[in-house]
Amino acid sequence: MKAEDNELYYLNERFTLYTLTARKTLLQINLKDVPLAEDVDLDSIAEQLDGYSGADITNVCRDASMMSMRRAIEGLSVEQIKGLNTATLNQPTRMADFEEAVGRVCRSVSASDVERYEKWMTEFGAT
Repeated sequence: MKAEDNELYYLNERFTLYTLTARKTLLQINLKDVPLAEDVDLDSIAEQLDGYSGADITNVCRDASMMSMRRAIEGLSVEQIKGLNTATLNQPTRMADFEEAVGRVCRSVSASDVERYEKWMTEFGAT
């Protein structure tokens, strides 16, 4: 394997940037078992995730889906948390949860990474 091949593997594994449609599909896949509130707009969330990698999108979904549980247990003792029923812990994920998660989960791919990847693909990539 040539050094350029190693470089592409590193860059390609590090990130793949997705189209709007692909980002929405990734959201649907990641959230298939997550109860969503009626106000959740996957199209809007997908638009906000422009420039996020697949791993970043997964992290946003994971963080947002944990928000209702965090709210339910906030300020409670361990004993009180143990006494909570499943319905209390499994409240639907709201649009506000996604907005907060997008604010908390940073993109792992910078503009310079994208530029470097595109330059590599132009120089060494397959056509």
